Amino acid sequence: MTTPRRRFPRGYAGRNHETIGSDVLAVLRSLQHLVGESDFSAGKKMAEQVLGSGEVARLQALDPNGWYPIGWLLELMETLDAKVGRFALLKMGRTLFTLSHEERALKTFKSAQEILSAFDGLYHHANRGEHIGGWRLLSFGDDRAELEKTTPHHCAMEEGIMSRALQAVGAPAIVSQSECFRLGADACRFIVLSSSKEGRWRS
Repeated sequence: MTTPRRRFPRGYAGRNHETIGSDVLAVLRSLQHLVGESDFSAGKKMAEQVLGSGEVARLQALDPNGWYPIGWLLELMETLDAKVGRFALLKMGRTLFTLSHEERALKTFKSAQEILSAFDGLYHHANRGEHIGGWRLLSFGDDRAELEKTTPHHCAMEEGIMSRALQAVGAPAIVSQSECFRLGADACRFIVLSSSKEGRWRS
């Protein structure tokens, strides 16, 4: 499978772009959890309704530590967006961070400043290839940060990753976008506002 032909952010070429299996598996896990983590049969049924039984079987068979073409994940995100909507992508992002990054991140990062500064490294830990985009921290203030994103991933999913990452380090925040490549910008800009005076915002 190759990367689907669609508009990409500035500088993204995606040559040999692969993503780790746990990121792809987050699609299935997020659908299962939408109907409650304890009701596995209902979760599986919903996943099959959205993705099809063949795709669910394919996801169940993947290796979470293996590497897969990014095109597979991008197509799955578009399916989620079309059939379930933004909330499913937010849930997917939160699930993806938990599956692929949280255990390792909590051993290293203790504040919003630390984890936002390391967002590009987190992305490249789970994605490999040439000219695959990334993240850049543009500014970090007392209660506000701004980042630029040039990854091909759906922005709502990335918003879910970021909100879960900040919550995980004890710095809950409101995440929004001021620009989006899917709406014509050459890259995405994310605005992060601290939502708790008691949160671990600065290092």
